[in-house]
Amino acid sequence: MALLFANCFEKKLLLLCLAVFLYGSSANVDPVKEKTLAMIKPDGVDGNYVDVIKKTILDSGFSITQEVELQLNEDTVKSFYAEHASKSFFSNLVQYMTRVTHPESFLTSGPVLIMVLEKENAIADWRALIGPTDANRAKETHPRSVRALCGLDSQRNCVHGSDSPQSAAKEIMFFFEKSSSGFVSKHDEL
Repeated sequence: MALLFANCFEKKLLLLCLAVFLYGSSANVDPVKEKTLAMIKPDGVDGNYVDVIKKTILDSGFSITQEVELQLNEDTVKSFYAEHASKSFFSNLVQYMTRVTHPESFLTSGPVLIMVLEKENAIADWRALIGPTDANRAKETHPRSVRALCGLDSQRNCVHGSDSPQSAAKEIMFFFEKSSSGFVSKHDEL
């Protein structure tokens, strides 16, 4: 009987030690970090909002792991926003993102700043930080969001953020993964 009790006690002690070891080990592991693409659009760059947006990003716990300022051409914009090609605003979006004068507003666009942000829950946290797509709505419902701060309307909304892990991976690859001939030119979804 004493031998049976000893074996049972040793097994429980072993399981308890294993549980403490596993819990202690997992408590010291960094949470899984996620990456997302963030773009400061021409109205954000031209409006001198880059520094305040980057400070907001860093103050919100993100790391900026890569960044590049680019003047986008028409082919790049059409490829990046291909999922919107059939929508009525697509032509204006392409013009806005490419330094083509908008006939109805006489507005020109400039370069964009593209960044890869990283932190735990980066995609959802960046989307929450930027606020609703329509900057006017953001000013009412999310007054502390980036779009409320610097956006003008639903098109000139200052920033872009990936909406899913799949989109983030494709968008990051679109701008940052190089092929032998330069930037990867294929992009299936926004």
